[in-house]
Amino acid sequence: MHHRVPPHVLIAGPEQVLAERGLAQTIDDLKVTAPDLETIRLHAAAYTPGELLLHASPSLFGGAKCIVVHDLDEAADDLQTDLLAALAGEPEPDLTLVVTHKGGARGKKVLDTLRGNGARVIDAPAIKTDRDKADFAAHEFRRARRKATAEAVHALVEAVGKDVRELAAACQQLVDDTTGVIDEKVVMTYHGGKVEATGFRVADATMVGDTGEALRLLRHAIAVGVDPVPIVAVLAQQVRQLIKVGSAGRGRSADVARDVGMAPWQVDKARRALGGWTAEGLAVSLQALAAADFEVKGGGRDPVYAVERVVLTITGQHARNHA
Repeated sequence: MHHRVPPHVLIAGPEQVLAERGLAQTIDDLKVTAPDLETIRLHAAAYTPGELLLHASPSLFGGAKCIVVHDLDEAADDLQTDLLAALAGEPEPDLTLVVTHKGGARGKKVLDTLRGNGARVIDAPAIKTDRDKADFAAHEFRRARRKATAEAVHALVEAVGKDVRELAAACQQLVDDTTGVIDEKVVMTYHGGKVEATGFRVADATMVGDTGEALRLLRHAIAVGVDPVPIVAVLAQQVRQLIKVGSAGRGRSADVARDVGMAPWQVDKARRALGGWTAEGLAVSLQALAAADFEVKGGGRDPVYAVERVVLTITGQHARNHA
């Protein structure tokens, strides 16, 4: 899938996983036509004036060269001046200049010049929200030509989504270690033991009022050594999400998601769960969770009992609406 690399490449955006990948791909593409490519890396923070122009001048022995200037967004004036000088002349035939920029206003003139020169731009946008992470994971599976269900992607984001690097590694592991469609069961087999995944399953059962299942999952979680604190945190997060979605009105999922800072599938899930709830029931649940949070963080004598009690309180509030 290699493309002929133009003389200038800009890798722009804060997401390091994507930036590193774009850089690796660029170097791989260059090596297709120049297997003995020489790669020189210059870092903005350690730059000495004139260094770039020294490396950019044709060497006696010829050969293809790639100069990577890391973190233009941290560059002092001398590096920016040297870059502008290097970009002003005719590009050297065997030289590729790659510049990375994490964001912000510094280095804007260099960015504009690169873009004006027709540089290839590789975007590395931030992957922050659950929605970004789900899109990223879905794309990882597509890139590997593997089918993954939406539920599997959500489960994976819930289990390992704190860190994008870990999420990328988890996607790769599932691609390498499994065959066929990647579904929720497959994800749970690999990542079900993760604290968050277990906490989410307890919370899901609790929020739909399934007392028996919630307590069974909770006792299992405690038995395998899951700390009660994150379980209470996930429960509180779910109750708050229901309150947010409940008070956001009837708009399209995508619009509500944007307004309340959730992913559209989370809004849909909250809307399905809201059927069994009154505003009062949610308020009582949130108060009970605040008390439980204090107890599991050392304010109470028995954290496990505190979580069980709050689960019973919440499922009780849910049932009350159906009485």
